[in-house]
Amino acid sequence: MTNNDALVGKKIVLGVTGSIAAYKSADLVRRLGDAGAELRVVMTKGACEFITPLTLQTLSGHPVAIELLDADQESAMGHIKLARWADWILIAPASADTIARLAQGRADDLLTSLCLASESPLVIAPAMNNKMWENQATQENLAQLQARGVQLLGPASGDQACGEQGAGRLLEPTDIVAGLSKLVVPAKLRGKRVMITAGPTYEPIDPVRFIGNRSSGKMGFAMAAAAVEAGADVVLIAGPVHLMTPHGVRRINVETAQQMNDAVIDNVHTCDIFVGCAAVADFQLETVAENKIKKTKHEKLHLDLIPTLDIVSAVASLPDKPFVVGFAAETEQVADYAQDKLNTKGLDMIAANQVGANMGFAVDNNALQVFWPQGTQAFPLTAKTQLARDLMTLIIERYNAKDST
Repeated sequence: MTNNDALVGKKIVLGVTGSIAAYKSADLVRRLGDAGAELRVVMTKGACEFITPLTLQTLSGHPVAIELLDADQESAMGHIKLARWADWILIAPASADTIARLAQGRADDLLTSLCLASESPLVIAPAMNNKMWENQATQENLAQLQARGVQLLGPASGDQACGEQGAGRLLEPTDIVAGLSKLVVPAKLRGKRVMITAGPTYEPIDPVRFIGNRSSGKMGFAMAAAAVEAGADVVLIAGPVHLMTPHGVRRINVETAQQMNDAVIDNVHTCDIFVGCAAVADFQLETVAENKIKKTKHEKLHLDLIPTLDIVSAVASLPDKPFVVGFAAETEQVADYAQDKLNTKGLDMIAANQVGANMGFAVDNNALQVFWPQGTQAFPLTAKTQLARDLMTLIIERYNAKDST
């Protein structure tokens, strides 16, 4: 799948900060518009020393926002409106000072305030002197931002305005547009309904204890956000996790495998795509104790377990089933087990990852091996937010290929 149309209709806030590279933002505005994006420009006061707001207003066709406390804008909470409007926030050039303030969670100007108030993905294209770029403080700030899911474009290396050479040059506008296009999920799911399950299930032993697993739900929630980016109407069936609901997602909270199964079956009949990302418990208690089981010094506790319902298999066996994507979390023989589940459960696609010590569950990064009847694709270790976009792009490709046959 190409990304030539990835930015068509995407609402992008372009932040321009105080760097000599701000002169390139005029060309960047034009090229983002040529790519089909809807654009609003926010400038810091430092940026206004290098390029005029009138230039970017003329090229974008919209007023440039600068002041946080603007009487005209703030009567309608201007920074909140921009934060809610944006599909993506792109800061190019991003100065060392802006990067530091973003890492600290500052909100002392319009740009940092809307970044803090927005749930939209953030992309930064750094531009600074090579020594500032190499400074440990800058690198630590960038690492902190990337751990939160912020994407980085560049910088390039070469001659700098200060007369030195090295890393720190802003990428060329064409490269920034190309890089952003690769990050964005094409909006190919408008009018489609996607259901995603996420997180663990807890199977009660007694009123205070349960059988569970280490799933944090992060991948499933990232998949829900990616599906919304692609234009889908998204229903998220979430086990017991402590995560904010992605913007635009309808969330149904459950606890047990039975509850998750019931929520899925009640809602899946209108779905076009089902993604079973939840780590559903494989077993539940045959009989749940009515009262707390007391600990004794000498007796062992025996629990009689029975299998839980296989939700993904149930969806795949429906007469008019959606496009079904399963997940396989394995500690060994990942590819073999995943392909076996793909075939035995009748899935359209399965995404497999290795779990264990600092892998898969409760971490921000992940890697996947994806299988479908006609092929396979590997996604290397990256932030789950971006991994979800990459996987959703592949799901769209395979869904469209199957739908056209």
